[in-house]
Amino acid sequence: MRTGVIAKKVGMTRLFQADGRHVPVTVLQLDEVQVVGRRETDKDGYTAVQLGAGKAKAKNVAKPQRAAFGKAEVEPKVRVAEFRVGEDGLLDVGASISADHFVPGQLVDVQGVTQGKGFAGAMKRWNFKGLRATHGVSVSHRSHGSTGNRQDPGRVFKNKKMAGHMGARNRTQQNLEVVRTDPIRGLLFIKGSVPGHKGGWLSVTDAIKLPRPDAAPFPAGLVEDRKTEEVEVPAAGLVDDAAVHEMPALPSDEEVAAIAAEQEAGAAAEAQAAEAAEAEAADAAQTEENEKASAAEDSVKPVPDADEGKEG
Repeated sequence: MRTGVIAKKVGMTRLFQADGRHVPVTVLQLDEVQVVGRRETDKDGYTAVQLGAGKAKAKNVAKPQRAAFGKAEVEPKVRVAEFRVGEDGLLDVGASISADHFVPGQLVDVQGVTQGKGFAGAMKRWNFKGLRATHGVSVSHRSHGSTGNRQDPGRVFKNKKMAGHMGARNRTQQNLEVVRTDPIRGLLFIKGSVPGHKGGWLSVTDAIKLPRPDAAPFPAGLVEDRKTEEVEVPAAGLVDDAAVHEMPALPSDEEVAAIAAEQEAGAAAEAQAAEAAEAEAADAAQTEENEKASAAEDSVKPVPDADEGKEG
């Protein structure tokens, strides 16, 4: 298991594939991500890497933190976070992590704090339907209704869905795809949206539910390694070839014509079947009427003549 990174949310944009399809992406920036500490089993009981990101002024950093940064011989950082790693995933203090720590096509988990919405009602916060907006409800259309029970238990249960503070919660978006990396500018392009507002800090790690791709560097993609290698950056505005998904092949003109002919033949057959059913129904109705008419004629008896029984 290798370390994750601390990234800053820059915003959203879109990239294009060669066939013209566009992909909505969130841009994340790795702002001077550096190892500021190590946690080892002998000393701490577990193995982890402590990373710092951003550049902070010394006057804005607490004295104990300044001492820790000075001991690690790194500049003060705005954000510090720990990532659990294996014994072979430990990094040296002072090492800087590059954006090519992840590879295009890889799936990652992004954790952050969602946007705070302030105090919200039950309809907005929990998607309640609300009360009837008609006679008898007065001005309580958007209220959440009853919250308690009877005299027993005589209280409102905990975690009842009611109005309150909405948002500002830790959330993790799993299995997001990295469609492009820019190690020169330290940017990650993630397909889809991630928690938080612009300028917020996020933790990006390998997808926990999927194996790490073989192309991903281990134990980490370091800036020192990138300086000795030539970095190929895809053309501006385009998705990396490793993250391009094939579009299903479109049918040829002959296949389209055959499909259209088959649909027309099916429609004609359905029309003929409908006409035959209508004709059969009409014949059945006519036969039933004829039977009723004959039955009515048979039920009618001739009326005897009044003078027939009289003698002359």
